[in-house]
Amino acid sequence: MKRFETLIMFVVAWSCSLTTGVAQNQRYLAYIDKYKDIAIREMLRYNIPASITLAQGLLESGAGQSELTRKGNNHFGIKCHGWTGATTYHDDDARNECFRAYKNAYESYEDHSKFLVSSKRYERLFRLSHTDYKGWAHGLKACGYATNPQYAASLINIIELYGLHQFDKAKHADKFLVEHAGQVGSGALPPITINNKNYYLKARQGDTFKSLGKEVGISGRKLARYNDRSYKAELHEGDIIYLKKKRSHADKAFRGKPHIVRSGESMYDIAQRYGIRLKSLYKMNHFEPTHQIRVGERIRIY
Repeated sequence: MKRFETLIMFVVAWSCSLTTGVAQNQRYLAYIDKYKDIAIREMLRYNIPASITLAQGLLESGAGQSELTRKGNNHFGIKCHGWTGATTYHDDDARNECFRAYKNAYESYEDHSKFLVSSKRYERLFRLSHTDYKGWAHGLKACGYATNPQYAASLINIIELYGLHQFDKAKHADKFLVEHAGQVGSGALPPITINNKNYYLKARQGDTFKSLGKEVGISGRKLARYNDRSYKAELHEGDIIYLKKKRSHADKAFRGKPHIVRSGESMYDIAQRYGIRLKSLYKMNHFEPTHQIRVGERIRIY
């Protein structure tokens, strides 16, 4: 979609993630976690490989960091041709070009699918299997989606580096994440973040489990249970509120890496930080509920 130089910039940014360590790589992983279920849903509806959609989103949006994405939730660089919705302007092939703007990421993903499905230019791609990501990558380039001669190779490299082709075999998408991750950027909710295969938001001033429950469509009492709290507990601004039942241990990345207790921390703080059920955290460490942790103590989290 975008000019050659812009795409090269994103390819370079991706390549740098291989050599500059965890920071950039984590942005890619966070983007994939946030939007993979939307990509799967689009695949199930339109037969576009989820891996292709995610790779294009990563490449075109700079893993969600591009100005176009931040200003207009446009993850695929689609311009205004034939568009009657909201717009934003950005320098591309020419100065101050018109691009489509969306309320949230979900709208951008949905429009990307419709853009491909409704165009005769891409018609032959839909004769390919949705597991043929290489065919789709080369087909997008051949059909003129981008001018970058390395566009297909870039998509394939991203797909294989991050294992995105695993999502092409998915039979269903996580309904919750499809519905709520799409609201990020819309102002409807605080940002929803993924941690330890769970989703959380941070409470705002005045929030209660009851009010948050109405916003996200989950019983307030369930939200309280998911967070090891009482339904009437007072929430403070910045409190982590998980939207699903927490797991019994931290992410496998923390295997063999205990948490070192810091000043002012409680077992509950540690449980919320890593997305672990409080009861499981006590059990894992053979602690009684009355155990008082000390600064510097090593707490097993996996």
